[in-house]
Amino acid sequence: MFSVFSGPSTPVTANPYAAEVERATAVSIGPGSSGARVLRAQILLACERFSPGEIDGRYGDDLVIAIKGYQETHDLKATGTIDAAMWKLLDAHKGALLISYTITAADVKGPFAPIPPTAAEQSKLKWMGFETAEEELGEKFQMSPKLLAQLNPGKKFNVAGERITVTNIRLTPARHASRVVVSKSQRTVTAYGAGKLILAQYPATIGGAHDPLPIGTWKIIGIVRMPWFHWDPVHYWNVDPDKAPENLPPGPNNPAGLVWIALSKAHYGIHGTSDPGHVHYGESYGCVRLTNWDASDLARMVTPGTPAILEE
Repeated sequence: MFSVFSGPSTPVTANPYAAEVERATAVSIGPGSSGARVLRAQILLACERFSPGEIDGRYGDDLVIAIKGYQETHDLKATGTIDAAMWKLLDAHKGALLISYTITAADVKGPFAPIPPTAAEQSKLKWMGFETAEEELGEKFQMSPKLLAQLNPGKKFNVAGERITVTNIRLTPARHASRVVVSKSQRTVTAYGAGKLILAQYPATIGGAHDPLPIGTWKIIGIVRMPWFHWDPVHYWNVDPDKAPENLPPGPNNPAGLVWIALSKAHYGIHGTSDPGHVHYGESYGCVRLTNWDASDLARMVTPGTPAILEE
């Protein structure tokens, strides 16, 4: 579960960067922005379920998507930049944005090992787990491993008892979605409540030139957590068709991530990813790819029968 976490945690008291994040408000954010003010915006938007994707302290495409969605929902001009009016709304969120966290024995239990590059090699694994403790902690707190290192210079992420600074993403309990809309042009997945009420918006990787998004109205037919992944070259335009199909074991680095939300369109679904830093960038093989934590959050909002509208 990536929306909340368990384990010892307290407000940060001795991290200068954390103090800068807490007071970095009322400063415009736009192209070229980075650092504490961007990190503050990413955390606040994540808490509001306008996901910025992987939190990295950089103004990128995923953050622009989150900003525009938030602005449209709050009757602000959808500029993709944050001004004083938007900061006023975001800053209504109370509580520390960065906290101290004590690494637990479970965090460093592993096993951590490199994922081999080919499907044939991957099929021999029992579990497609994290490659490093930094990667695991990054996903736990929706952060890039690079940002985790920047916030914690000199810290050891593979040692239980080490205290580190992490993001404090706090979400209200998930509400049931009346429908899910996947937008090809906006590259978003949006969960709606009644009418036009937006419950959550996530950046997504959606199809590509060789495997376009299957436009139409479908339904969610099932939710599989910790899915196995059936890799078959027949479904890949750039793979040797003579290669043997393989069954890849579950885990956060499985191609489908931690959850598969199956659609009534055969072979298509909304799912997690092994590469959260590249959601929205690049192409998929027709399916809809979210970060593992966003896919897990969406899975708590939907049930079999929920309409899934895939549109241009």
